[in-house]
Amino acid sequence: MANCIYCGERAGILARSCKECRRLEEQTRAYAGQVGFTELLDRLEETGVRPEKIMRFLKANPDGRGSVRDRLTADMTNELLQIMGINERQTPDDVERIRKSGDKAPESE
Repeated sequence: MANCIYCGERAGILARSCKECRRLEEQTRAYAGQVGFTELLDRLEETGVRPEKIMRFLKANPDGRGSVRDRLTADMTNELLQIMGINERQTPDDVERIRKSGDKAPESE
């Protein structure tokens, strides 16, 4: 049995992802770029998949191009930059770096 590329649970003999993560992937593809991140999370919750598994799915980096969450954020940022007429692009790596820098607690003086 192979393990799911998103959550690490059993996926099946020839499957790359488990049934629940495939459902999450389908919802993500259907709604990415169509709704905001909060509404996308609502759509993912509507699948009936446990919240912990949704978070593992979003944090997964199944193909080495960045986590699902960071790719979605980069895509949304790039769309907004384009609308604003700013000729810059964010990569999932850029998003990860920014997110991690915000996670660090400020040092005491």
